[in-house]
Amino acid sequence: MMKDYFSFAIKNSKKRGLRSWLTLLGIFIGIVTVISLITVGDGLQTAVNSQFGISSTQVITVQAGGLNYGAPGATVSNPLTRDDAEAIHKLSTIEYAIPRNIEFGEMEFNNQIGYGYAISMIEGYEKEIYELLDVKAEKGRLLTSGDFGKVMLGNNFADGTKNGFDKDIEVGKKVLIEGKKFAVVGIMEKKGSFMLDGIVLMNDEDLDDLMGYGEEVGLIGVKVKDKDLLDKAKEDIEKLLRKRRNVKVGEEDFEVSTPDAALDQVNSVLNAVQIFIVLIASIAIFVGALGIVNTMATSVVERKKEIGIMKAIGARNSQIFYQFFVESGFMGLVGGILGIIGGLGIGYFGILALNNFIGSTTTPEINLPLIFFALVGSFMVGAVAGIVPAMNAAKQNPVEALRG
Repeated sequence: MMKDYFSFAIKNSKKRGLRSWLTLLGIFIGIVTVISLITVGDGLQTAVNSQFGISSTQVITVQAGGLNYGAPGATVSNPLTRDDAEAIHKLSTIEYAIPRNIEFGEMEFNNQIGYGYAISMIEGYEKEIYELLDVKAEKGRLLTSGDFGKVMLGNNFADGTKNGFDKDIEVGKKVLIEGKKFAVVGIMEKKGSFMLDGIVLMNDEDLDDLMGYGEEVGLIGVKVKDKDLLDKAKEDIEKLLRKRRNVKVGEEDFEVSTPDAALDQVNSVLNAVQIFIVLIASIAIFVGALGIVNTMATSVVERKKEIGIMKAIGARNSQIFYQFFVESGFMGLVGGILGIIGGLGIGYFGILALNNFIGSTTTPEINLPLIFFALVGSFMVGAVAGIVPAMNAAKQNPVEALRG
């Protein structure tokens, strides 16, 4: 029986022609918006999470608070120092604490100038820094102690279409950083992180000579002895720095963050954006539902004789009701299917554009639960929108309907 209802729905939708397509428009726009933006949003969430570039769950990042509009530690009112890193290193819960500076500067290659960030490599702590950053060499070798006048570059520098210099930078080539010549000893493996794939690693003394930060530290990378001690280590560091910087609880001019806490904060923002997107899309779906109500109400008036004939030959009210109910649900379903196809297409190309923009390697994924609920939801929206017109059709008096 249900098959017959759907068969009638298809025939009647074809009869209405352009009006049927216009009725589907609201549902289509709403579903396209939901599918495409949530698909891109999921891709963005994955890409942003990958930008942290830290694989260890035992890592804590410490940096000074205050005014900070650039690299970590830049323009803060009370910067961290190497002595702070040494003090943190001595805590019982800490395996090691490494001071690092991330500086923004100028780089020249192939007679073209670009700008980016350089990370300092503290002599004697290269192994620990590579562990914190999860860095490996794809070409050449890693930077080592005594590599003065040498640098290791992020993966993007090896591609002339991404590095801004219109020419691949290869191992052995020379680049100018802040006017000083450096030899490239290695290219990092691709991380899918716009930060690490576009970074320059150089000896701490070389970077200090260029930027003159002295004993100031941009951030301190801390590894905890055991992941179960992460919360205690965080509390120990906060207590230590409050004492060293003479600040009270709630007045901290520094930040101690764990990867989970940082990711939770980012994900909460992205989830809020997705909820807002769904609310906006719901408006379009509501407008589409009103369009279905209008179309089905008009259809009831236009098909009064048809309804009268059906009742005259024995059709029950429930059968008349289900015919119009399924027809309106079918219209919502078609709008949903077209919206899903359009949304997935937009989402796919949106993620490709996102990858190109931030240098990530996010793979477009099909969210099957989202598609299922979009299909069910679009059918239900159409069906619910058609309840009143269907009830009106079922209530038609056969004699009056035949006269009409």
